[in-house]
Amino acid sequence: MRQDRLYVLWCRAMNETQTGATAPYPETADIETSSDAYATRFSGPAGEWMLAVQERLTIRMLENRPGITILDVGGGHGQLAVPLCRRGYRVTVLGSAESCRKRIAAVLDEGSCVFVRGNMIQLPFPDHSFDAVICFRLLTHCQAWPDLIRELCRVSRGTVIVDYPTSQGINAFAPALFNAKKKMEGNTRHWRLFVHEEVRTEFARHGYREARRAPQFFLPMVLHRMLRCRPFSAGLEACCRLLGLTRRWGSPVIVEMRRPLNH
Repeated sequence: MRQDRLYVLWCRAMNETQTGATAPYPETADIETSSDAYATRFSGPAGEWMLAVQERLTIRMLENRPGITILDVGGGHGQLAVPLCRRGYRVTVLGSAESCRKRIAAVLDEGSCVFVRGNMIQLPFPDHSFDAVICFRLLTHCQAWPDLIRELCRVSRGTVIVDYPTSQGINAFAPALFNAKKKMEGNTRHWRLFVHEEVRTEFARHGYREARRAPQFFLPMVLHRMLRCRPFSAGLEACCRLLGLTRRWGSPVIVEMRRPLNH
C-alpha cells in the first residue's frame, strides 16, 4: 500500500510540472474522444446499451480481478475508467491534455483514479508498470498506431486490451458511407480500418499473442444510433450472434493480447 501511495504522489507531482501550455504531442486524438461532444454519440438508452456491451466484454477479459493496476491510455472519455474504478480496479488514465480530466472528474475527486498528462506514443512510465493496459477509441484514430502498440506493450506486465474496427463484413462499406455518417453524427473524423493479422503481427513484434477476441456488433454502430431503440437493437444483435454473424464479421472488436510468462 505504501508503494501505491508513493506512485499516486509521483503522478500528481508529474501533473504539476506539466500544467500550462498544451504539450506538443504528435498524437492527440483522445482530446476529441474525451469531449462532451463525443459523448453525445453514446447518449440515450441505445448509447448506454452499446457501452454496456463494451464494458461486459472487457470485464470478462480482465477476469474480475479487482485490485489490479490498470493504465487506460486515452481513457478520458470515462467509458471504462469509471466503471472499472467502481468495481475496485486501481486505474490510471493517460490523457494528452488537462481537458481530458473533465469526464472522469468524479472518480478523480474520490481518489479512486489517477490522471496523468503525457505523450501516448512515449508513455511517461517505466517498463512493466501496470498489471494491465487498455486502450479504447484510439487505435483507429492514431496515425502512429504501431508506436502506440509498442508503448502499450512496454508498460504492461503482460496484458493489453484494445479495440479497433475491422475491414471485414458490413464494415468494409464504411469508407463509402463516411459522408452520411458525418452528417448524422456531426463530429465524425476519418478513421482507419484494420485487418486482424496486421494487429496480431504488430503485437507479436513485442512478444504478445492474441488470447481472446470479442466482436461487439454485427450491424454498424451508426445504425443503432439512428434507430434509437435499445430493445430493437439488442434483439437484432442477439439474432446476429445466434447465427454466428457477429463472431465471424463483427466490428469493432475487443482483443486481449498477452505476453507468455516465460517471455
